Amino acid sequence: MNLVIDVGNTKIKLAVFNNSKLIHNESITIENFMTIAMELIKKYECTNAIISSVASVKKSQINKLRTQINLIELSFFTKVPFKNEYSTPKTLGVDRIALVSSAILKFPNKNVLIIDAGTCITYDFVDLKGSYFGGAISPGINMRYKALNAFTNKLPLLEPEYINQLIGDSTEKCIHSGVINGVISEIDSFINQYREKNKDLTVVLTGGDTNFLANRLKNSIFANPFFLLEGLNRILKYNL
Repeated sequence: MNLVIDVGNTKIKLAVFNNSKLIHNESITIENFMTIAMELIKKYECTNAIISSVASVKKSQINKLRTQINLIELSFFTKVPFKNEYSTPKTLGVDRIALVSSAILKFPNKNVLIIDAGTCITYDFVDLKGSYFGGAISPGINMRYKALNAFTNKLPLLEPEYINQLIGDSTEKCIHSGVINGVISEIDSFINQYREKNKDLTVVLTGGDTNFLANRLKNSIFANPFFLLEGLNRILKYNL
């Protein structure tokens, strides 16, 4: 059994894989991290693990995990199944490394655009020859709501909500229309531009806002909220 740990900006995701099959996943807070990780190792008799962290995890926690399980800490130096053409490869986020690895191994010999809709929205492109070139980063849905509230005096902080209208007839509806329709239009526009330049493009939508966005996009996509976790498991297997 493999234990996969994804430390994000807001939550930690833990998953257990039996070979390539996802058999358990949950999102937790940093306070419960070590307790739950140790419980999963024992419960599922995990022998190998990988951790990807874009936030802070204490070195002491990493060292404690290493005493219990064979652990790979994903970084620029980890062996991956793609050619990295990023001009600053050492600054490439480990979450994006995992997503690209997942795309390469799940869709071999294809042009793939991976869209991760979470705290930020990231766009990553890998071509049919297995080369990764980069993409784009923009604010995620919740970040846009928070920015409107934080950088103005009177706009309220709202929870994401889809309204089936373009023209908002109240301040709240104007915010919802601007944020949600803006995100949908942005994602569709990126997909269209990539498709103009790359034939037979496969598009994957993943991240925490996958289910919220998937049926509202005009373009055809593969929606998979577990794509990053699957990518980490693939990297782990690739390095064993």
